[in-house]
Amino acid sequence: MAAAHVGLLSSAPPSTALYRHSLRRLRRPPPIISKSNSTSPPKTMANKHHMIQSRLMFFSPKTCMASMSEDPIREWILTEGGSTGITKITPVGGGCINFASRYDTDVGPFFVKSNRRIGPEMFEGEALGLGAMYATKSIRVPRPFKASFLRFGGSYIIMEFIEFGASRGDQSVLGRKLAEMHRAGKSEKGFGFDVNNTIGSTPQLNTWTSDWIEFFAEHRLGYQLKLAQRQYGDSSIYEKGLRLIKNIGPLFEDIVIEPCLLHGDLWSGNISSDKNGEPVILDPACYYGHNEAEFGMSWCAGFGGPFYSSYFEVMPKQPGFEKRRDLYMLYHYLNHYNLFGSGYRSSSMSIIDDYLRMLKA
Repeated sequence: MAAAHVGLLSSAPPSTALYRHSLRRLRRPPPIISKSNSTSPPKTMANKHHMIQSRLMFFSPKTCMASMSEDPIREWILTEGGSTGITKITPVGGGCINFASRYDTDVGPFFVKSNRRIGPEMFEGEALGLGAMYATKSIRVPRPFKASFLRFGGSYIIMEFIEFGASRGDQSVLGRKLAEMHRAGKSEKGFGFDVNNTIGSTPQLNTWTSDWIEFFAEHRLGYQLKLAQRQYGDSSIYEKGLRLIKNIGPLFEDIVIEPCLLHGDLWSGNISSDKNGEPVILDPACYYGHNEAEFGMSWCAGFGGPFYSSYFEVMPKQPGFEKRRDLYMLYHYLNHYNLFGSGYRSSSMSIIDDYLRMLKA
């Protein structure tokens, strides 16, 4: 994954920015107290002068700058973020991989995710994906501001804090907005993305490829099959899966496939709405691919008839859509098998066997 430093959209966020973030309240440093058991005032002017000088050292610009540089999250918020003070830091639940917080400031809240165990690649990929989706001006996503290293190990991402509403919003609006993003987000480089990223915690390879079938076979299904063989010694699913990916060509006959910007991991946990009811999508695994691949997580996304009707009004359904739907689900079932174990193996194998029979492979 590219190790380029990401400093996305570094202009200060608007004061009404919405989303989830936080940090440590700036406190007045404690007075320096002698280790003697005396609590009475200093008996000499020399001692008094020494205490005043010691206290001033806490507030010297050099000391304050050193403290900020040890916390790059605070440093960004108090410089490029346009804030003069962080008033509150609140943990935000919901994730199982990263630590999330809301940082309240005088210019509005920020949302911060951090992880002490990983380098910045995962968050850099997320920031670039959010930035690409944000640039389409279609569906609402958190605006990314910064992703980089933590000073003593790990990494972080700072983004807009969006105040969520009480529901996931209108399914028909979600379908239309998602289709507008797919229509607006195109790539002249082919299928892939500028960096590799992650799907859950699994690496997702995004090497630019001119042919969609080749890309999906090698960098999606093929990678997951190799991972299953390496991780579980599962030669059966590996060998059958290889037979499948060598024979998927007929499923794509008589259709035009354009590289569309995909969220890449669109399940119910990554779909919400803001306080105005507008749909919001977050935590992406972006790449440019066949728009139908976006529905690969539909088995746990809750998409209904109104969603698909609105989507296809903007992005018309192509011949053979139903025949390809399970193929795109297979990628995510295999990923769940590799992430969470054997509970997802039977679903993966069932899809592979059904396609082998259908394609007579």
